[in-house]
Amino acid sequence: MQTPQFDVHAACEEHHWWFLGRRAILDALLHELLPPSSVRDYDVKSRGDHVALRESRLLIDVGCGTGGVTAYLSREYRVIGVEPTEDGFNRARGRFPHCTFVHGYAPKDVAEDFAKADGILLIEVLEHIENDVAFVHELIEHMKPGAFLIMMAPADMSLWSPHDVAFEHYRRYEPDTFRKLWTGTPVEELLMSHCMSRLYPLAKVQRMINRIKGSSSGEGGTDVTMPPAPINAILKTIYAGEAKRLVKVLQRKAKPYRKGVTTVAVLRKNG
Repeated sequence: MQTPQFDVHAACEEHHWWFLGRRAILDALLHELLPPSSVRDYDVKSRGDHVALRESRLLIDVGCGTGGVTAYLSREYRVIGVEPTEDGFNRARGRFPHCTFVHGYAPKDVAEDFAKADGILLIEVLEHIENDVAFVHELIEHMKPGAFLIMMAPADMSLWSPHDVAFEHYRRYEPDTFRKLWTGTPVEELLMSHCMSRLYPLAKVQRMINRIKGSSSGEGGTDVTMPPAPINAILKTIYAGEAKRLVKVLQRKAKPYRKGVTTVAVLRKNG
């Protein structure tokens, strides 16, 4: 990502339906996997209760970008955002000074915390990494037994468009290419599904039109643009509404979404 794309993220991620819907899904999955401790980080800090702080669930948000997910989850978890780009790191730290951010690479630059983390997040990161398989294998190697890895990434190469080019994506994922990321590693697959499935037909048409035009439909070379508030609210409700089914898939009570703009997986390290 370059400065124009970071500008888009920083301007939109607290209000845009796509970011908010994605957060709702991530929040629902985390609450099912790692219910927050009864003592929240900000309560702990105000009292100086270091014993309770150590009992908080620890998440590492790998490739946290401009920090929105890290800040959102910090309401209920202890979260460390790790961002390799100076632009993204500076924006995250400037926007959310109460949160913990590290400028560097996971796992090596947060090795001690990484080895203790209850959950590792890779949210729209893998598509930016050329050797994605080696990267995922390295993360899994350094996770503690029982820790969860939650990954979300763009799905379906038929949706490839100028939006992907602007974000410097290497790929969009099909189910088989996504599963190859953890094949041969000591993990249990708890969830593998698409999401943003209810809006898939609209996205498909939009991406097809943009490919024909040779340009994106939003700011900074992307397809991200703020719709009128009522439409934004409707789209957010539609996307966030998929969280309930995804939790049921996690519980083995429902079938995964077969098509979607995004693919999501939850893994648990064996041991």
